[in-house]
Amino acid sequence: MVRIVDPGYEIWTPLDGDYILKFIEKCARNCYKSEGAITDDSAAKMVKKLIELGHTAMLEHFNITVKITCDLGCYKDITRHRHVSYAIESTRYCNYFKDKFGSEITVVKPCHIQEGTEMYKAWYDGVCAIEQQYMKMCALGAKADQARMLLPHSVKADVVMTANLREWRHVLGLRTASAAHPTVQQIMKALLNEFKQHIPVVFDDIGNDLNTPLQKIS
Repeated sequence: MVRIVDPGYEIWTPLDGDYILKFIEKCARNCYKSEGAITDDSAAKMVKKLIELGHTAMLEHFNITVKITCDLGCYKDITRHRHVSYAIESTRYCNYFKDKFGSEITVVKPCHIQEGTEMYKAWYDGVCAIEQQYMKMCALGAKADQARMLLPHSVKADVVMTANLREWRHVLGLRTASAAHPTVQQIMKALLNEFKQHIPVVFDDIGNDLNTPLQKIS
């Protein structure tokens, strides 16, 4: 039976906002040799000024790694960003016919198809039919890279993303905008909300309507 999961994320890098701002300040002040101006509360002011001046290269000195659970269509959008390192669950090597995957396909519940509607039923029946044929192919001896030709955009993928703060600003600015696909917005708005909570200043100028009910992976 098809397993349906919600999208989610897990931030792997400890988010100590005070440390992050002070680290960026220390890097930036090397440019001006103004290390003597560092005080207990100077970092936030410094980073805010850097962003206002467009001197965001200094934000490249700190990386954040996040594990995102999303559908295949979502990760296709995310991986268009170049200045990011990715580690992605491979449908070429992951054979969902095997016991380690529960002998089932896992799909991500779509946020833009209302559960209980005829449209949702059509989607669910479709992914169930695909799972049935996927398992049939595997039982006939197909390798994962053969059977994956059946997999839909809804199939679950775990994506590990590592990017510096400047690139995260770019990614989140684009992917929380109204023009982004709804499933991408759902994850990125929740992630941006968390970044805002833990890292002062850096993401304050990004995002508007971020009230998306999505929790971290437990």
